[in-house]
Amino acid sequence: MQQGKDAIYSQPQEVSSFSFDQSVAEVFPDMIQRSVPGYNTIVDTIGQISAQFAQADTSIYDLGCSLGAASLSASKYIHAKNCKILAVDNSEAMAKRCELHVQTFKAKTPISVLCDDLQNIEINNASVVIMNFTLQFIDPTQRNDIIEKIYQGLKPGGVLILSEKLSHNTQTGNELLIDLHHEFKRRNGYSELEISQKRTALEDVMRIESFEQHKRRIESAGFNDVIRWFTCFNFSSMVAVKPN
Repeated sequence: MQQGKDAIYSQPQEVSSFSFDQSVAEVFPDMIQRSVPGYNTIVDTIGQISAQFAQADTSIYDLGCSLGAASLSASKYIHAKNCKILAVDNSEAMAKRCELHVQTFKAKTPISVLCDDLQNIEINNASVVIMNFTLQFIDPTQRNDIIEKIYQGLKPGGVLILSEKLSHNTQTGNELLIDLHHEFKRRNGYSELEISQKRTALEDVMRIESFEQHKRRIESAGFNDVIRWFTCFNFSSMVAVKPN
């Protein structure tokens, strides 16, 4: 499927809160590649980790699936028998394009796409749950309940794969990571105007936390091992393992 180039914030405008609408869905692959360092590595490794922990006759959940990159990666690598992937996104524009991607790539492990809020989804008989840059867009007061629900729905030995943009616990460190990220975006062709307007659009929508905050929440839900396997600038991905 042909994808467009992200120019959403290239012209001066009255900036409203960021949403995953049709205009974002049309350019999302370009936007995410130019905005998130190591995105291809993250997605490919999510597939590998999913394959390692997928158990036969279980479900894999991709919560906040966007256009289905993580689901497709998991499908490519998983060899456990009778697994199925449920890809969930609350954006109708994203879910529709995700369905087209899934049909185009003809996934080995079957993928079902559902347009719904992840908080409405029951997690049952799961061996892997993926949240790839999803939790950061959810109200912080609701995050504990979501992680606890995931823990309860995972089988023993199952995993939560969580990718997030992080804050740092010192001002100097936080400013350094932000500066490095902005330079990454400049080198990928974004203008100062685009960087500034996108940051404004995300201010009230994406509320990020530190790794320590995530780790405390994950462990308090019952996970006994939190492995931070990827970090570049203020972007990170981790795996949380449910005890056997």
